[in-house]
Amino acid sequence: MKKTARRASTQAFTEILDIIDNIVVVGGGNACSIIEVSATNFTLQSTDEQWAKISSYASLLNSLSFPIQILIRSKRVDISNYLKSLDYQASSNPNKVLASHITKYRNFISELIKQNSVLDKKFYIVLSYSYLEKGAIGAAKSKTNKDDFIPSAKLILKSKLESLISEIGRIGLKARILDRKELISLFYDVYNNGSVESSKITEGSLRPTLEK
Repeated sequence: MKKTARRASTQAFTEILDIIDNIVVVGGGNACSIIEVSATNFTLQSTDEQWAKISSYASLLNSLSFPIQILIRSKRVDISNYLKSLDYQASSNPNKVLASHITKYRNFISELIKQNSVLDKKFYIVLSYSYLEKGAIGAAKSKTNKDDFIPSAKLILKSKLESLISEIGRIGLKARILDRKELISLFYDVYNNGSVESSKITEGSLRPTLEK
């Protein structure tokens, strides 16, 4: 009985009714989809490249016929496994000069994180759907009929997603739609205040952000 009450109160707090494929169903006949956008190191680009990015971003905003929400999340990264990997590379490398450089780099990183937190920034855009977008007659049917609401939400959100992802590509950035598993992981992390710290530094990723 207690577990049921706790589940009900949590659901009321989050307003999330269900997650179907890449659609988050919320209360009031509304739904949304979320895309993750790749990052770019703006400060390292030339002035012309920066202005081109700004101009493309302005064009993206002016092209929108629907509202969006931009979400930026900063999460502390546990790089202890990365440091262990450097230790292993230094100890197993037959080239003493290279091993020495790896050790120096490892020590530099170790000292650096004592004074700064390593952050992993994620960029998301939320696109919403309301049953009212179907018009008066369609809205009345869609809000009361779940079998009609989900297909309608998928259809309209798909159109918005494709349009936005295309515009993001013009800026030179990559965007992808979060699936059900990724959405659950994101919301779990948000509502648990980022209790699960990231421990992965993937190959080819941008350098972590340092927070003083």
